[in-house]
Amino acid sequence: MSPFFDKDPFWEMMNRPAKVRACDCPGCARMGEFRAPKSRDQLTDYYYFCLAHVREYNDTWDYFAGMSEAEIEAHIRNATVWERPTWPLGDWQKREQSLRDNLERDFFGEGDSFEAKNQAPPMPNGERDALIILELTPPVDLTAIKAQYRVLVKRHHPDANNGSLDAEEKFKIITQAYATLRKLYGDEGP
Repeated sequence: MSPFFDKDPFWEMMNRPAKVRACDCPGCARMGEFRAPKSRDQLTDYYYFCLAHVREYNDTWDYFAGMSEAEIEAHIRNATVWERPTWPLGDWQKREQSLRDNLERDFFGEGDSFEAKNQAPPMPNGERDALIILELTPPVDLTAIKAQYRVLVKRHHPDANNGSLDAEEKFKIITQAYATLRKLYGDEGP
C-alpha cells in the first residue's frame, strides 16, 4: 500500500486532542465554551467565555453603541435588502419606458409606434354605429356580421319576448344596422 493511504484521516481527526480554551474574562479559570463577537466591525473575531461570563457580556453588549439614530435607521434599512443596491420605483419606470421606446424604434422603424401600427383605419360613422349596435369590433367580415345578426335577432325578436315594445324597437334597430353593414360589405342578397 502507498504511504498516502497508510493512515486513515477520519481516525486521525477523531484521535486528535480537543482544543480547550480558558475563559477570556480576566481571573476566570473555567473553560471558554461560548463565543461572543468582539465588536460590530469584527463579527468573525470572537471572545470565548464561560456560560456565566457570556451571559454577562451579552447583557451589556450593544451592537449599535456609538451610532446616531440616523445611522441606525440607515443600517436597518440596508439590512432589510441584504445590503444590495436598490432604486426608487420612479427611476425604473423611466428605464422601462426607455426600453419600450428603443424596442418600438428597432421593431417598427423611426417615427412609427406600436399604437400607430395597430390603430384601426378610419371608418364612416354609420359603419361604426352599426358595428356597435351589433356588438362587434373591427376588423370583421360578412360571415361574422351574419352570425352575430342571427344571435341578436333570436334574442330580441318580438315573438320571443311576448310582443314587448322594447324588444320590437331593439329588433328594428338591429335590422337597420345589419342592412347598413350588408351594403357596406357588398352583400345585396337576402
